[in-house]
Amino acid sequence: MNFEQIWAALPFPAFVIGPDGKIGEANTAAEVFTQSSVRQMRLKSLKTFAGETSALHDVVRQAQQGMNSVVLHDVEIGWGDSTRGFANVLSTRLQNPENEVLLVLHPRGIANKMDRSLLHRNAARSVTGMAAMLAHEIRNPLAGISGAAQLLAMNLPPEDQELTALILDETKRIGKLVNRVEMFGDARPISQSGINIHDILDRSKRAAKAGFASHMQFKDLYDPSIPLVSGDADLLMQVFQNLMKNAAEATPTGGAITLRTAYRPGIKLSMPGKRSKSLPIVISVSDNGKGIPSNLLADIFDPFVSSKANGSGLGLALVSKIIADHGGIVECKSSQTGATFQILLPVWQEKEA
Repeated sequence: MNFEQIWAALPFPAFVIGPDGKIGEANTAAEVFTQSSVRQMRLKSLKTFAGETSALHDVVRQAQQGMNSVVLHDVEIGWGDSTRGFANVLSTRLQNPENEVLLVLHPRGIANKMDRSLLHRNAARSVTGMAAMLAHEIRNPLAGISGAAQLLAMNLPPEDQELTALILDETKRIGKLVNRVEMFGDARPISQSGINIHDILDRSKRAAKAGFASHMQFKDLYDPSIPLVSGDADLLMQVFQNLMKNAAEATPTGGAITLRTAYRPGIKLSMPGKRSKSLPIVISVSDNGKGIPSNLLADIFDPFVSSKANGSGLGLALVSKIIADHGGIVECKSSQTGATFQILLPVWQEKEA
């Protein structure tokens, strides 16, 4: 049996801690969870990453002192400058001469992600009925107001036409907002095919560089071995352009946007009345801005919630809807050193065609 394959395939973050408190090994899930490579963690103290007061040290120490296994529930996990959420923690002493300890984290956030995904999907779909009503009830009055303003402008002196121009500009702005809300009303099933997610990211990045993100630096950390994603190329491009735009607006000139992909088996999403789907493909968009205010983080994907002064709060809600329609999950992590949006998507299966 190849134990290295088993170690790499473990769906939960796992670390091997030496008697001196230093990290000896970490699996792939641990790299994704901590956003650090094994090389960065190896032979460094657990305290360097988790902090001096972390409960992880107590769990490791108890296992080293002779207890076979130690389990703690709902432990807050901090790593570096940010918090990774809560997890159930298991430590057990390995039966080897080095007296090493196996430390395994069971992030409680996986179940929470799925619950939030369903809530975001329902919140987005609850806008659907409102979108249809708005499109019908607002467009007709807007057309009347715009037409009346144009007629008035024809008979007014130039010095008074500024007011009619203001009316026309504001009706156009309201019309654009209605268009964005109306996008939630599209309840048709998406057309899915096998997509190379790196092609989508590169296309989105080129468009961003040519426009709103021309002041940004981009860093690509791609896993070239990941398989095709199941999805709609245009909709996914819309998602990543939206996330890149948010990152560019949150980051000053000279800032950086990091695009990262990885393959992480083990996470499944089960929807009512449907077969559970594995979500092994992980795509993240990170910036080095100031992060998202903590009071908005839990509701950032809800419609009309925005951290921008002039934001409509519909962009991330639409991202959530599109990813949910793909059978995936989107989440946000934030700290004072920036925000990361992480998307989990299913692999394309030929039989889906």
